[in-house]
Amino acid sequence: MTVLKLTKTALIGGFAIALFWTAFGKAVPPARADSTLAAPPTAAAPEKGAPEDYVGSESCKACHEDQFKSFSHTAHAKPRPHWKAEQQGCESCHGPGKAHIEGGGDKTKIHTFEGESTKKISETCLSCHSGKEEHNAYRRGEHWKNDVGCTDCHSPHWSAKAAKGEAGPPSSPSRAPASIQSIAAASSHVNDLAPPKMLIKPQPQLCVSCHNETKAQFTKPFHHKVLEGAMNCSDCHNPHGGFESKQARLSGGSDAACIKCHSDKQGPFVFEHAPLKVEGCAACHDPHGSGNPKLLKRADVRQLCLECHSNAGEVGAPNTPSFHNQATARFQNCTTCHAKIHGSNTHPFFFR
Repeated sequence: MTVLKLTKTALIGGFAIALFWTAFGKAVPPARADSTLAAPPTAAAPEKGAPEDYVGSESCKACHEDQFKSFSHTAHAKPRPHWKAEQQGCESCHGPGKAHIEGGGDKTKIHTFEGESTKKISETCLSCHSGKEEHNAYRRGEHWKNDVGCTDCHSPHWSAKAAKGEAGPPSSPSRAPASIQSIAAASSHVNDLAPPKMLIKPQPQLCVSCHNETKAQFTKPFHHKVLEGAMNCSDCHNPHGGFESKQARLSGGSDAACIKCHSDKQGPFVFEHAPLKVEGCAACHDPHGSGNPKLLKRADVRQLCLECHSNAGEVGAPNTPSFHNQATARFQNCTTCHAKIHGSNTHPFFFR
């Protein structure tokens, strides 16, 4: 009886396993080289051709003389022995040019970028530039999300129009950027040197052409000297993206952009003022401009302090002592006594 039960159990178990294998064993296909689970592709690069399909940038000069003249003064035209792409110059972006030349300038036989979306054009740029720390976060930045591409700020050829400050409006999916269109009708007198980073306009004019509200802040009585040319927007913001709000350059620590110039406020201090480490400089200051001295958010320093130091029951920041009679002039300017408000090495109340 026991042997019969064991045999019966084994047969039932074997049948169940066979049934399971029949039903589900073929559901999982063998691994294939083109599996959809493969890692996502990197930034798109121009289609590669055989070595004999490349003709060199000098061959482009015969028809595109104005573009070639301006392009030859840019960083893109300089030989780069360490460059990861095999081809350099015009064909590093536009692809092999032999068929284009043999076709009498047939636009269908070369990568012209015409009609491509802003993001697709930017992907071509990122095929070379994405390895740099400055550009690694570009796809998570506000410019990428709002369809502002590389060629809205940079001129890959550094065209004559851009040299004279006549660059067109930002590109759109319906047409190629002004920097990529033919500039045969433009003046052939081009500056000998392209601007830094091949921008279509110098900073900050380029930035405030979109960020009008920020330009207004820089005209307030107290402001950072950006419009005057003493500093650039990119000193504090990374235009190519980042993890921080407003793409601020905070990778070196809290308010890293501020302490590059205001190093005396950095610390560390024996006695730290908490907002400086938690909320940062912008808790008390308007970084672009203010109607108040020292770019403070309030005209009355006392009112700024009381935003934190007026909590009933001392929840969070400590309340002001009872002997601080706000009706008297003596206690209406906090920094008269609390002079080291950013932090102190000698006194817990920032007296000195």
